Amino acid sequence: MTITLDSLEPALSVRQVLTLERVLAGEPEVVAGASHLDRPVRWVHVAEAADVGVMLTGGEMVLTTGVLLAGDEDKQAEYVRSLHRAEAAAVVLGLGRAFPAAPDVMRRAAERCGLPMVVLHRPFPFAELTEEVQSRLVRRKFAAVSLSEAVRTELTALITAGAPLQRLLDEVARHSACPVVVTNLAHRVLGTAGERPAVDDVLRDWERIARQAGGTEGDGWIRAELGGRGERWGRIVLCGYRGDTATGRLLADRAAEALVLHRMLGGGAACSWEEQSAQSLLTDLVSGVVPARQLLPRARAAGLPVNRRTFVPLVVRDGDPARLERLLRLLGLPGLVAELADGATAVLLSLPRDQDAGALAVHFATRLRTETGPDHTVVAAAEPRAAWDDVPTGLREAQHVADAVADSSAVLDLPPVVRLKDVHLRGLVRLLRDDPHVQSFAERELDGLLCETDEDLLSVLRTYLATGRNKSRTAQLHHVSRPALYRRLESIQVRLGVDLDDFEQAASVHIALLAHDAQQQ
Repeated sequence: MTITLDSLEPALSVRQVLTLERVLAGEPEVVAGASHLDRPVRWVHVAEAADVGVMLTGGEMVLTTGVLLAGDEDKQAEYVRSLHRAEAAAVVLGLGRAFPAAPDVMRRAAERCGLPMVVLHRPFPFAELTEEVQSRLVRRKFAAVSLSEAVRTELTALITAGAPLQRLLDEVARHSACPVVVTNLAHRVLGTAGERPAVDDVLRDWERIARQAGGTEGDGWIRAELGGRGERWGRIVLCGYRGDTATGRLLADRAAEALVLHRMLGGGAACSWEEQSAQSLLTDLVSGVVPARQLLPRARAAGLPVNRRTFVPLVVRDGDPARLERLLRLLGLPGLVAELADGATAVLLSLPRDQDAGALAVHFATRLRTETGPDHTVVAAAEPRAAWDDVPTGLREAQHVADAVADSSAVLDLPPVVRLKDVHLRGLVRLLRDDPHVQSFAERELDGLLCETDEDLLSVLRTYLATGRNKSRTAQLHHVSRPALYRRLESIQVRLGVDLDDFEQAASVHIALLAHDAQQQ
């Protein structure tokens, strides 16, 4: 059975102890320290000794009748001060023969120290209160340990099964019932999990939260360091955890152990998580499934400058993401890099508005092609975007341009940065390839050559049109004689019912062939 937070006993504060049925029977009254009733109670201790503080370790609710303090105001004041020094949670005084009313000396001392002081107006067996609170605390601790072991077991099973980082974080968020964030040491967000609106709220104010997460814990912000062998490389943060702090720390520690193990078994470095984070963000931007405005907090938390910037969407064909990351750092260009699919890598530059975005994109592409060789890399770009909401359209346009020049034989004739205007008709057809009317047009125009046995003729037609209907060049590229080429061209014209010497008919077939090829990629 999976143990969740719903099965945990809540942490017992002084305020909660005072609401227990057995305590209410003693008619409790808070006479001092009323603003500190949310202190957690770690244990309940019955003590009459005046120097009780030396026997405490902190967090105890001390029960006393004050029998050894009656008549000595100095002892009464020192008793309260010793509890304060020992960081006791509260002192409960049973009124009776020793003290028929709350002693003013103790009450004033408790108020000065901020120590909650409670008096019981009716006789009350301290043993009953001790038994009630101790049993609840033991049950809570047992449940917390059980939860800790359940989380460890479930996360280890996921790691063994090869689950990705996101799956582990989702499991941690399910147990903690709050947003979970993983960052590197620079507070750059590497991964998140939890209810999307709550996560977005956290990321929207991430700069402030990151500073808070790096300091002392409070208000449910609980963190655990990630690292090993004396080296820290990140942290996991439970953001706004609503359970008791001790249980939250257990959850954070178990999660940290699992993430470190995940990294070790994966053999990767922390930067691979950064790559996954960038990939998730840019993939969502390209797909358009999530509105760009909703992705803005994620982009900001991932370290991308977004205020008053110019965004340059690039797609690099056959580019190594690690190489692209290094080149961005070398050139001092802020941006995100993520591998998409089919050998394409997205690069989103974020530049100050007073910089020449076009020139910087060309500089980046030129340096990249110098390193890799012009016949190995294509850098496609959309026009710079001044608004974040326009970035998805730009990325898709850059991806279309990169796809349109996927044929490596054309790379040498292209500029360092290829734009839509550079791919002419091929680019337009690529953009329209999914239109049903274009698909229908391509099938209708090429119907006579679309069976498998006609691949050779289709290849000849493709070369003939690409070379500007140059018969000599086409025969040379296909290693056939001119008469053999003429026969094939004649067969193509018969099957298609066209005259390739007619410019309009040849153009129509050419467009249909470009659309057909684009649909196959």
